[in-house]
Amino acid sequence: MCAEYATFGLAPAMRAGGVLANGDYQVHRDFTDFIVEGRPLLFQLSDLDAVSPLASDVPPAIFTTHVRRLLLEAEAPLPGGRFVIYGCPECESLECGAVTAVIESDPASGEDFIWRDFAWQTQDEVDLERDGYHGIGPFRFRGEEYRSELGRLLAAPEPALPRRVLLIGARVAVLARLAAALRTIGIGAEITQDASGVPPEELRTYGAVAFGRAVTDTQRALVREAFERTGTEVVYVDGLAPIIPILVAQIEDALDRSPAEQRRLTRLVAADGEAGIEVTSTCRVRLTGYRLDRLYRTHTHELFDDVLEPGKHRIALEAKAVKGEAFIVARTTDSVLVAPMVR
Repeated sequence: MCAEYATFGLAPAMRAGGVLANGDYQVHRDFTDFIVEGRPLLFQLSDLDAVSPLASDVPPAIFTTHVRRLLLEAEAPLPGGRFVIYGCPECESLECGAVTAVIESDPASGEDFIWRDFAWQTQDEVDLERDGYHGIGPFRFRGEEYRSELGRLLAAPEPALPRRVLLIGARVAVLARLAAALRTIGIGAEITQDASGVPPEELRTYGAVAFGRAVTDTQRALVREAFERTGTEVVYVDGLAPIIPILVAQIEDALDRSPAEQRRLTRLVAADGEAGIEVTSTCRVRLTGYRLDRLYRTHTHELFDDVLEPGKHRIALEAKAVKGEAFIVARTTDSVLVAPMVR
């Protein structure tokens, strides 16, 4: 049925959360993605907003069950030996739709694993003719490689990466709104003016530190020293503007631990009224512009929303959207980048 072998691997991935231009919130999710033939399987299926069952925020017992199912050590959750490969990032309900597939032991070898009959499923039974991903799979994985990759998640689970951010700045009202927005999308956030008094064990729980524009070089150096003394590696974010969606997008980008070569969105520059974008797979890209007027009021502009093919793209931007101090946010389902408009 599938004589050739496909390589199988796992890699950290992210469903980018954020504050959208219409005021809605999108929840942040970290998960482990399946890497088939060197590419995320999610990219090969379609431009889906979905996560694998191997999400970092599911309870340990449920996470273990998901891994054992993939190893065929636990019963399939759906009729016909079907397993959920990707599900809804907000509720994980089958009613919202899920990518499923049959996972079985290769009858020829008894050792290898086969993933076949991929489909989009919204109820217990699936119509492969209507809802199948034709042309995707079947994939035949070497048993040793497959078990080794998934076995690592059982034998020595990697500790969850910190999803807390320390916010440091002079504008308390902005920081409070930012902290509330981050918590809403599933990222913990605390505010302080001086990290030197924070206990080392608490500093180790942060994955990023965000500085407001008014924070001095001396203050930044003291914060860095406090984290260095604990041996904690954090990402430092220099806030571009006191605009909540901009700051949330910057922090989301900083928390992205997925390998750069396995992201959909890899480049964003904004200059001379144009945005330069590079994507690695066919995907929907949304561009939103934010600018501050002379009274420091925020103006939001929806600039672009369309599907782009892999490669580099130049997109002309509305002149009124990039007047004054302006910033561009580019967003796909798994990545978000921010760039100031350079003139």
